[in-house]
Amino acid sequence: MKFLARSLGLLLIAAGFVGLVIDGTRSIVNNAVSFASIGKVAGAIFPNGIASLEGSIAQRGYPWLWDPIVTGLLQMPASITGFLVGALLMLIGQKPLEPIGYLAER
Repeated sequence: MKFLARSLGLLLIAAGFVGLVIDGTRSIVNNAVSFASIGKVAGAIFPNGIASLEGSIAQRGYPWLWDPIVTGLLQMPASITGFLVGALLMLIGQKPLEPIGYLAER
């Protein structure tokens, strides 16, 4: 399980770094700081994904969940979010530290 968390964390950190390079290039070209949001990236990968997600949330009876929470999450910068989630997964999947020295009780 820890191996899976570390592997996924490393992939997300790498994807976040690539996203930061792309966002930085776009910011230099446009002469203004711009980040690709999670919604924009998800819309490029899954064309009807956002609309179907909204429909499924509203269909289950949680319209209050869509407007303040999910739309806020979809507006977060994808590269920074991927990097932070990857770092959190790397921290969770960290191997336990080895004890240093000898035990005093022996």
